[in-house]
Amino acid sequence: MNVAGIIPVRYNSTRLPGKPLADIMGKPMVLWVCEQAQKAKNLEDVFVTTDDNRIKEVVEKAGIRVITSSPCCNSGTERLSEIVKTLEYDVFVNIQGDEPLISPEVIDLVVQPFRENSNLSVSTAVTRISDKNEIKDPNIVKVVVDKFNFALYFSRAAIPFVRDEDKMVPRPQYYKHLGIYAYKKDFLINFDSMSPSDLEQIEQLEQLRFLKNGYKIKVMLSNYDSISVDTPQDLERVREIVRQQITDSP
Repeated sequence: MNVAGIIPVRYNSTRLPGKPLADIMGKPMVLWVCEQAQKAKNLEDVFVTTDDNRIKEVVEKAGIRVITSSPCCNSGTERLSEIVKTLEYDVFVNIQGDEPLISPEVIDLVVQPFRENSNLSVSTAVTRISDKNEIKDPNIVKVVVDKFNFALYFSRAAIPFVRDEDKMVPRPQYYKHLGIYAYKKDFLINFDSMSPSDLEQIEQLEQLRFLKNGYKIKVMLSNYDSISVDTPQDLERVREIVRQQITDSP
């Protein structure tokens, strides 16, 4: 089974324009993501797909292949769907371009179920929520699963909802969606024919389109917790973490 990691990135961002090229200790953020992805053991290759020539120039200069995608793409999955037809891989991992500290282990984790189930179409990863403030935070996507660890639903709301809080002991465990996906190639090719669902438009979560169209999403549990760079404050937080890692390294 041949597996490629694809990092879809765009230059424009409402809250942090140009964030793929934002400097983190002398290196653009997109290259931090690329280097972390290259450490994954289950990827044969790593590519970036973008519609922006500024990003393309920086990534190619670093020796990483760039595949041009349309500026009309509304999500990372749409970018992958557009380019995979010409790539000879069985499985593609969609790696978020705004997670410069992504763990190579979580990338390997979402590939693992495809080696065990040839009929699988999509996998993703979650982690346990330990901070109670995240449960009701709409920026944190929650997920509930069935007994076979397939997703039942994703939501920005707190799911499961506790109706009788004073009677619920112990408290339910909440899970945070990490935003990484692995897809079988034929799923991505078919994605073109899936119209955005009402649930997707209500919650603004593209994975609800998968569920609405009858696809099962395998959910893998990880101890890794993602740090997405969406705001200037997020960027400063990542810079401080990297700065501390460099200081602490022997």
